[in-house]
Amino acid sequence: MKTSTQIFAALFFFFLGISNLAAKELSRISGEIKDENGLALPFANVAIFEAETEKLLTGTVTDDQGKFLIESSKSGKVQLVVSSIGFETYRSEAFELQPGMNKQFGSISIKEEAGNLSEVTVRATRPEITIEADKTTVNVEGTVMAEGNTALDVIARSPGIYVDQDNNINLNGRPGVTVMINDRQTYMSSNDLANFLRSMPAENIKSIEIINSPTSRFDAEGGAGIVNIKLKKNNIDGVFGNVSAGGMYNGIFSPNTGVSLNVKKGKWTNTASLNYNQFNFKNELDITRNFELEEGISNFAQKSPITMYNESMFFQGGSDYEINDKHSVGMSVQASRRNEEHIGNSLTEITNPASDDLWFIRSDNETLSNNKRVFGNLHYVGLLDSMGTRLSADVDFTRMIQDSESLLTNSNWVNDNEDQATGDFIKTLNDMDYSIFTAKVDFVKPFGKGRVFETGLKGSWVNSDNNLDLSRAAAEGPFIPDPNSNRFIYEENVLAAYASYKSSISEKVSFNAGLRAEHSDITGTSVTLDQVNKQRYLDFFPSLFVQQKVSKEYQINYSANRRITRPNYRLLNPFVFYIDPLTTEQGNPNLRPQYAHNFEMNHVLKGAYQFSMGYSVTTDVFQQIFTQDEESRTTTTFTDNLDRAQNWNFRAMVPVEIRPWWNTSNMLQVTRSQWKSLIGDDLLDVAQTNVTMRTQHTFTLPFGVKAELMGIYVGPAQYGQATIKGFGWVDLGFTKPLMNEKLTLTVNGTDLFRTQVINANVQFANIDTQFRQYRNTQGVRLTLRYKFAQGESFRVSNRSGSTEERSRLD
Repeated sequence: MKTSTQIFAALFFFFLGISNLAAKELSRISGEIKDENGLALPFANVAIFEAETEKLLTGTVTDDQGKFLIESSKSGKVQLVVSSIGFETYRSEAFELQPGMNKQFGSISIKEEAGNLSEVTVRATRPEITIEADKTTVNVEGTVMAEGNTALDVIARSPGIYVDQDNNINLNGRPGVTVMINDRQTYMSSNDLANFLRSMPAENIKSIEIINSPTSRFDAEGGAGIVNIKLKKNNIDGVFGNVSAGGMYNGIFSPNTGVSLNVKKGKWTNTASLNYNQFNFKNELDITRNFELEEGISNFAQKSPITMYNESMFFQGGSDYEINDKHSVGMSVQASRRNEEHIGNSLTEITNPASDDLWFIRSDNETLSNNKRVFGNLHYVGLLDSMGTRLSADVDFTRMIQDSESLLTNSNWVNDNEDQATGDFIKTLNDMDYSIFTAKVDFVKPFGKGRVFETGLKGSWVNSDNNLDLSRAAAEGPFIPDPNSNRFIYEENVLAAYASYKSSISEKVSFNAGLRAEHSDITGTSVTLDQVNKQRYLDFFPSLFVQQKVSKEYQINYSANRRITRPNYRLLNPFVFYIDPLTTEQGNPNLRPQYAHNFEMNHVLKGAYQFSMGYSVTTDVFQQIFTQDEESRTTTTFTDNLDRAQNWNFRAMVPVEIRPWWNTSNMLQVTRSQWKSLIGDDLLDVAQTNVTMRTQHTFTLPFGVKAELMGIYVGPAQYGQATIKGFGWVDLGFTKPLMNEKLTLTVNGTDLFRTQVINANVQFANIDTQFRQYRNTQGVRLTLRYKFAQGESFRVSNRSGSTEERSRLD
């Protein structure tokens, strides 16, 4: 065992050993919110304020049965306040809050505001977006788009986020986003993550947290920021869950079904969910390439319809045990299986400047792949004193095995002589095996008056084995091994430590300053080429967050940090993969991590309106590079480090209540991106201003019907060498509760006008290429969900888990 790992292990168990203090009992305030008709009121805001100063101490929202539970270590004279859109605010009599007390409010009835519709009863939907000092939260629970959609659909609709056609998640115009679930990293590549999120029903999500400027407590991985998916917490003492079934049609039918079950008995809480999902679609891809030869221009016009079938099964389960009110332990497991079949048929027409002949190439590419993944977590949370001192620890293990097999069949002929075509075959076998082990411990010590000290350690150990086997054959000949075959083994050890301190400078100004250090030890071995590439470096990642409360309704947040994005493991493999006879993709074992320096100033008015200005500069930025060989007239793509990219960003979020039953959330984002780097002997120096607009309207209609209409426009943008034209689309959804709201019917229409079409071009050095792609996003999805519940409210402790390595699986 290496010395650094031994030191980490010693410190890890030292932190675990300090939980020897006793904690005072927390006070509990509970009750149930109903309207005048005695119906439960979900998603109402419930808060505790100091009676004299009206200072907010803590709060929550009611669950789908109108129940709430607030826990607090505070004491003193307080008041309970309940508010909900379309209803009058309720204020309780002041009461004395003492440690260990259990105050039951029972059933609280609140009245509708005057001026609501008189002939029909409508209830407003929960506000979709809330703005906090360190994050923006998208409240998914209870919205129309939560029904019948997937986690990926909801993320793509969140402020500042754009999911491109290659499943890359961009935040504020920048790639490099870390995705977490319940504070734990997903540890998957963009494609694996997209398929995983498609298998997760949005119905299981409570909210999505968008953290543009993470503090040092978070892993330094993810240059653009963090997206944290918060799943619904257990809130029933007994049994509750749901069963769903439905499907989507976009030219191909894709069924889905799932079941979720939650059981609590005594100190044990158990959850389990199983989901089956298909995501099938047709991809229309047209590519035009021009090659400048001595005799003139040779034009390649390629049409590539691709049919993709994706089938996934996803299981998630967990068990928590509350030792007492201060300590809890638990475990969770995720297991998934995914099968994919991609069938591509491309036809390329080639003109030659020295001849009137037309050359044709037909390529049939069929790929079958299987992916199996398991993730396990053990965790502990302890409250060590009445001040809120907390110790938490997580141990994670991930194993993923993926194998794929593809056969590329090529035919070549001239003019109309297809019957005289000659051909060849390229077979690709690719086996990948990843294992990741992480251990993490965090310690939080409050000192009162808003002063908090945090520190922690984390270690991660990664091993991946990627074996690529290529072979070629003539029309009637045997398959012969291709020299581009390669086996690549990657090992990565990262040890990290951090410390942060939060305090107040004055009554109106507070700060959070931290520093994270990460030591990386990386070895990449090409067994076939007998090449070893080693990297070892120590990095420091400072962060600073300042909050200025200008007034009760206006605050300004300032943030600065340094972040890192490490390359996906697969990209470091020096592989050569044939997309078609004219196009190949290559790996890059010399790919370096990219570093981002981020600065942001965020103005928040009335807790709802947000105006942000940010700047970031990224060095060694990842970018897909296109190269052309004029002699062979082939195109090669690979990921490389560009010298520098700059990003200026302005974002405005403006919610508007048009009527009590009609709410809107609107976002405008303006991004200025600049790329500058040498690519080979040519200088890339380009800039582009991109405008993104998003408007979402939610309607609460008679008879329990809710509707949601959303429109998005993405303006022209620059991504390295590529320029993408602007496009937009409109989605519409309806949901109707049945059987006393136990059964829900949801119908969602996506890309109503078939306008989510990607048009791009690359014109750099000797490259002149145009792309058009449409992934048949126009479709209709129908979902039926039956909910069952029996029991009473109870508490589940929040936990924080490990955060980094699986996101780079590919």
